[in-house]
Parts: sequence; structure tokens; C-alpha cells
Amino acid sequence: MKYPIGIQTFSEIINKKCIYVDKTEIIYKLTNESSKYIFLSRPRRFGKSLLTSTLESYFKGEKELFKGLAIEKLETEWIQRPVLHFDMSLAKHADVERLNE
Repeated sequence: MKYPIGIQTFSEIINKKCIYVDKTEIIYKLTNESSKYIFLSRPRRFGKSLLTSTLESYFKGEKELFKGLAIEKLETEWIQRPVLHFDMSLAKHADVERLNE
């Protein structure tokens, strides 16, 4: 198996059969336990993009991507939900007009 150097997308890591440290049990608990607020603080270069990409695949109901992972046994419904994904890294060098667009 290959290391996912430079890959920040959950689906790409899984489809390319790269090494993935399974944190899906934590994702299941975060999304299914009753909590009014959830605050996730992570330092730079510590997997924020991968986490949001994994959440995106989960909420889209992409069950096939989670085969063999902890969440496969925990989730029973796999409901497909609408997802809005904003990639803020694309706006790093944008001027005010492009950012408003």
C-alpha cells in the first residue's frame, strides 16, 4: 500500500488503496451522539481537509467507500443527504471581487 502523500480527499485515498488510519468510529460518534455544540480544533497540516472530506462522503451516503472501516458496522441507514462543500483553499489568492462571486 502507498502513503497518501499530498492527497487530502477521502474518496481518492480509498479508491487508490492508500494507507488510511481509520477514524470513522469517532466520526460516527460525533454525528450520532446528542450534543448541542461540537468544537473541533486542529493545528495546521493536521488533517482538517481529510476530516471534512470524510464527513462529506459519509453524509452523501457513499457506503462503498467505508467498506472494512469501523463505521460500516456502526451505521445502519446510510441516508444520502445534500452536502455543501466550500474549499477555502481555492480562495487564498482571490481579490475581493472574486471572493464575493
